[in-house]
Amino acid sequence: MAAITGNDYINRIDELHTNVWVDGQPVTGKISEHPAFKGIMKSQAALYDLQHNGVSMTYPSPATGQPVGMSYLQPTTVEDLVKRRAMVQQWALSNNGMMGRSPDYMNTVVMALASSVDLLKGKENCFPENVLSFYEYARDNDLSMTHSFIDPQVNRAQFHFEEEGEPIAAKVVERNEEGIVVKGARLLATQGGITDEIVVIATGGVKDAANGFAFVIPSNSEGLKFVCRESFAGGDSTFNSPLSARYEEMDSIVVFDNVLVPWERVFYYDNIAVANSFIACSSFQPFTLHQVVSRQIVKIEFVLGVVQSIIDTINIGDYQHVQEKVTEIIVALETMKALVIKSEVEAELDEWGWMRPNRTTLQIAINYFPRVYPRFTEIIQQLGASGLMSIPTENAFQSSIRKDLNQYLQSKANNAEERVKIFRLAWDLTMSAFGTRETLYERFFFGDPVRLAGQLYHDYDRELFVGRVMGVLGIDSTE
Repeated sequence: MAAITGNDYINRIDELHTNVWVDGQPVTGKISEHPAFKGIMKSQAALYDLQHNGVSMTYPSPATGQPVGMSYLQPTTVEDLVKRRAMVQQWALSNNGMMGRSPDYMNTVVMALASSVDLLKGKENCFPENVLSFYEYARDNDLSMTHSFIDPQVNRAQFHFEEEGEPIAAKVVERNEEGIVVKGARLLATQGGITDEIVVIATGGVKDAANGFAFVIPSNSEGLKFVCRESFAGGDSTFNSPLSARYEEMDSIVVFDNVLVPWERVFYYDNIAVANSFIACSSFQPFTLHQVVSRQIVKIEFVLGVVQSIIDTINIGDYQHVQEKVTEIIVALETMKALVIKSEVEAELDEWGWMRPNRTTLQIAINYFPRVYPRFTEIIQQLGASGLMSIPTENAFQSSIRKDLNQYLQSKANNAEERVKIFRLAWDLTMSAFGTRETLYERFFFGDPVRLAGQLYHDYDRELFVGRVMGVLGIDSTE
């Protein structure tokens, strides 16, 4: 097969009849028509159509010669990294970076795992051949995937061990001729229930071998259930909810009720050492961060556009405090752009011949962005002020009070309806349920910011600089 179309994606997901629950009710019928999912599925379908029709977004499959998604490309040169970034940003431009879990994210994850598969060779209860096999299958069938990398928040004490009995965190409860049986729950599958497959990986901190696994299964596997939070989609109107009506990516708890994972879908299990080291030692972080930062750049560009639109419509650009705030966003944008390019310029071939972007540079980016994105929200609120509250709905403009709205909600640069559209967009980005979720999401996109800072502290080589200080003082730093 080759890169699919949007209709292929929607039809494939509808036909799965995955067990999905929203607001205490199971989703019945076509999930693509459910109010909580139809907006995001339509937007996701548009991505597949864009890829299907864009030559620069695909490359020939090594197995079939058919065009497959560029996000599956295993890079061997810096030019390959640039191609991957261009593809990621082309997809991101279609949704202005609002879809944090667009298919290229998990495509990149699976590519990264396959590119580091030698780390699993010869290890107990590890199946590197399954990783490669699934990567090729996903690539050539253009699968969509969600994932779960973390356990439920029950007790986050450093040395908490779950008591015996009914498991809370998903664990292997049986091993038989067919595969492993998993019971318990995992967090936090974004787009859970609207993808072909789910990838489940223990990413570290494993203390019990039964919790140390990695596997992938179809989303409609028997015993698998996706329990969704309340939908933040603001309805069908893109006037009222210009972002959430299109890009609300549902988050879900994943429940495993004695789910059988066939052996051919198991990457590793019952191996604490591998569960605690594989992700950290693999190319997972360099490749996935390259994708993430590439998308975040597009999102900052959109934020800057929203801020400037507010400034233009109410004519506040001459105030110095406004200029200062806009400059904060410009500096963030150019910093992120410089970091992703630096990661490519300083990329190196790893031991298996794949071109990895510079990990340290991307770690800096992922430490930086979660700190500035909440500031963007604050800037929009400060500049928008009461305008973010003076936002009548689409129906109001179609009613008998339109004349009043036209008179009292006009602005220097726009008529009333245009002005309200701009401010409703700013509100949906920063103050609606969708917008506040976006802020939380970007705060924790790649994990706890404090842990990310700690990781960078330990990884960053500072000895050269200490040596310079010791040189000035005449102290031999080699002793």
